[in-house]
Amino acid sequence: MNTPLRVAVVGAGRMGADHIERLHRRINGAEVAAVVDIDKPRAEAAVAHIPGAVAYTDLQEVLDRGAVDAVLIATPGFLHEQVLLPVIEHGLPTLCEKPLTPDAESSWRVVQAEVAAGRQLVQVGFMRRFDAGYLSLRRMIEEKTYGELLTLHHQHRNPTTPAGFTNEMIINDSVVHEFDAVRFFTGEEITSVQVRIGRSTRNAPAGQRDPQLVLLETESGILAQVEVYVNAQFGYQVATQASFETGIVGIGGDQEPYVRTAGTWGGSVTPGFEERFVEAYDREIQAWVDAAARGGIGGPSAWDGYATAACCEAGVRAQASGEIVPVQLQPKPELYGAGVPAGATR
Repeated sequence: MNTPLRVAVVGAGRMGADHIERLHRRINGAEVAAVVDIDKPRAEAAVAHIPGAVAYTDLQEVLDRGAVDAVLIATPGFLHEQVLLPVIEHGLPTLCEKPLTPDAESSWRVVQAEVAAGRQLVQVGFMRRFDAGYLSLRRMIEEKTYGELLTLHHQHRNPTTPAGFTNEMIINDSVVHEFDAVRFFTGEEITSVQVRIGRSTRNAPAGQRDPQLVLLETESGILAQVEVYVNAQFGYQVATQASFETGIVGIGGDQEPYVRTAGTWGGSVTPGFEERFVEAYDREIQAWVDAAARGGIGGPSAWDGYATAACCEAGVRAQASGEIVPVQLQPKPELYGAGVPAGATR
C-alpha cells in the first residue's frame, strides 16, 4: 500500500479551510500533516479533527523538520512569494492558489527560482481548467469540431463585493480567471488588453466602477471579450460562449435543474465560487496530489501564473487609461517548453 502524501496547508482562512476539508475527506492518496497559520488558535482549530495533523505558526519549522512531502498555499496573494521561494529551495511539489504573486516582477522571480531548481514544482490554482464545461470546450477547439475558433465571450458575475474591493481588484481578483481561461482555450499568449467602463450600477460601493468590459487579443488575432459585473446581486455566474466557423458553443451560466411546477418555472443560481466550482476544485487537487506523488505538477505552471500576472498588470494600466495596452512577457524558459502552446497540459 502506498504511503499517503503528507501535505502542509499554509493558510487556514476561507480557502485554506476548504482545502483542508477536501484533502481530509475527498482526496485519495494524501493526508493533512500540518496546517500553518500565523493565527495559532485558527491553525489548531483546523487540525483538531484530523488525527496526526499538527498546527504551526512558522512554515520554516515544518520544512526544517522534514515533516511533509508537499505544500498547498492558501494565504493572501501578497504572502505567496515568501512562502514559495523556500519551498522551491526544499524541492517540494506545491499547489499555490491564484495569484502566483500579485505582480509580474515577483512572479518572474518565482519562475527564475524554479528554473534554478531545474524542475517544475509549482502548480497554480486556476481551478476552472478542471471544470467539465471548460474541458469540453477546450477539446472542441483543439479538434476543430466546428472549424476554427473565432471569438470568445465571457461573463463573470458576482452577487456583491466585500468592503475595500477596488477597481484594480476587479482585474486582479476576478478577470484574472478569464485571462487564464483565454490562454487555456486558445493555447496562445494574450498580446493586448483594453478596458471600457460605461454606466455603473448604483449597487457599486463609492469609487468602484462596475460593470466593466475587457477586450483581449491573442497572438493569432483571436478576440475575446469579458463582461465583469461584480455587484450583480442575483448570485455567482460564470459563462463562456465560443464562436466558431460553423457553430456557437456555450458553457456555464445556469447549472442547476430548470423546474416547471405549480404554475411556475425556473431554477437557482449558485451563491459563490465554492459551490459553482466544487467539482473542479476536487479534480484540481486530486490531479495535483497524483502528480506531486511523482514529484511533479498536474496543472497550470509557474509560467502560467507569471503570464497571467503580466496580463493583470496590462489590464490595470488599460483600466486607468482606456487605451489598448500590450502585454509584456520575458522570454519563456526552456523548462516550460519554449514554443509549447500557452494552454497545453503539462
